[in-house]
Amino acid sequence: MTETVFVVGIDGSDAGERALAFAKDRAKAVGDCTIVLCYVIEWSPFSFQTPEENEMRHKRREEEISMAHSRVLDPAVAATMNDGVNVIGVVKHGDVAEILDGLAKKHEAAQIIVGRVGVRGLRERVFGGVTGRLVASAAVPVTIIP
Repeated sequence: MTETVFVVGIDGSDAGERALAFAKDRAKAVGDCTIVLCYVIEWSPFSFQTPEENEMRHKRREEEISMAHSRVLDPAVAATMNDGVNVIGVVKHGDVAEILDGLAKKHEAAQIIVGRVGVRGLRERVFGGVTGRLVASAAVPVTIIP
C-alpha cells in the first residue's frame, strides 16, 4: 500500500486552522499519510518597484520567509507532529494556486485542502480568490473547508 499525501494551504487564519484540523482527521483515518503543509507568500510579477526597492528585495524576502516560519508554519508543523501525523513544512513565494497545485503534483497528492476564506477575505470575494482559481485548475481534487 502506498502512502497518501494531502497538501494543505495555511495562512495564519482561522480558515487555515480549520483546513489543517480537517486534514489531520483525514490523515488519521487513512493511516499511512503525510501532510504537506504550505504557507505561500504571495508575489505578483505585475507589481512595480523602484530601483531602491529592488536592491532590498532579497533581504525583504528572507525576512518574510523567516517570519512565515516562526509565526505560522513552524507552530503548525509542531502541532501536527504532536498529533501523530507525518508532516512536511514548506514556505514559498509566488501564486498560491499554482504553488499548491505544483506541490500536489510533485508529491503525488490525493487532494489539496484549503480554507474557504483566508486573511485576504473581502478582497478575494470581490476580485476572485485563490480557492476559485485552485478549483478551476488543480490536477487533483480540492477540498474547501468553510
